[in-house]
Amino acid sequence: MEKILFVCHGNICRSVMAQWIFQDLVHQHHLDDQFEIDSAAVSSEETGNRMYPPARRKLTEKGIPFGEHRARRMTHADYDHFDHIYIMDDSNRRLIRRIVHNDPDHKIELLKKDGSSISDPWYTGDFEQAYQDIVQGCKERLDEILSQ
Repeated sequence: MEKILFVCHGNICRSVMAQWIFQDLVHQHHLDDQFEIDSAAVSSEETGNRMYPPARRKLTEKGIPFGEHRARRMTHADYDHFDHIYIMDDSNRRLIRRIVHNDPDHKIELLKKDGSSISDPWYTGDFEQAYQDIVQGCKERLDEILSQ
């Protein structure tokens, strides 16, 4: 089983959108029983909050099913548990390293394989661009995992 964790700043927009987008892609490939997928934050400021309403609306608009998720902060135990940890930007990388004390197992990677960041729609308001970038990254990472 492949264990995937998506991480962003607050776990109410990008990482939780990635969680459900990736889950939908896995489902389309009939691989649900081969993946464990979750998301978390590098901060605790949104802990306990639901997905941000505009993020929910974007997933609904695109036909991506989603369930209940409450924002949570990543822990060192998450680092030990998950095989792949996909982050949205370099700020996430700096903050996640404070939690896990570096990345000795080289599990932490930007979601997009080209190394570009996914802008935070909380600040930009551009949920369409975030969605497109997340879909691209999720497809690239799923293809990468399936080819191994």
